Amino acid sequence: MTASSRSLLAGLAAAFVMASAQAAGPAPEATTATNPLGGKSSSPAKPAAGAKQITWVELVPPGWDPSKDFKDIDLGKLEDNDPRAAELLQKMQDVLNNAPTNAALNGVQVRLPGFVVPLEESKGLVSEFLLVPYFGACIHTPPPPANQILHVRPRTPVKFRAMDAVWVSGPLRTERNDSMMGASGYSMTAEAVTKYTESGK
Repeated sequence: MTASSRSLLAGLAAAFVMASAQAAGPAPEATTATNPLGGKSSSPAKPAAGAKQITWVELVPPGWDPSKDFKDIDLGKLEDNDPRAAELLQKMQDVLNNAPTNAALNGVQVRLPGFVVPLEESKGLVSEFLLVPYFGACIHTPPPPANQILHVRPRTPVKFRAMDAVWVSGPLRTERNDSMMGASGYSMTAEAVTKYTESGK
């Protein structure tokens, strides 16, 4: 295992810890409606007409535990040249890429805050992007679980850059999509993509 794969394994382990915490119980403070972007404080925002404002935790099906098959593994004991390390890396990635979605949200009109990871852009306008729950996901760190990535196609291209914080509104679909930046478990044709503000307006 190379240094880069060791870093990737450590990043995936961190993603597992975060995903497990979200699946374990009540939403952590960083993902509540009053603090939806993990450190960016905000006042309770009034959802767009007809839209249910949700948090990222709600996208995780109750009881899902991505780390259940890896609890007895000590990553610190794996050497660079240990073939088990590469095998473990692949297994962890497969679990995250195939993370189950919350079927109860399929077709629901929602509003969700997150960070932009552009997929298609032209002349400064983004026509397709991934929405992720924390800064740096898919760009500076490994992708989070698929149930923590939303594939967004705005009805009209929007002028945002990578890692801009935004609100997206529209009908949520439990639909898998694979891109070079990560596998997403949800998709949306966004009716609105607006700059994230503390008031939510």
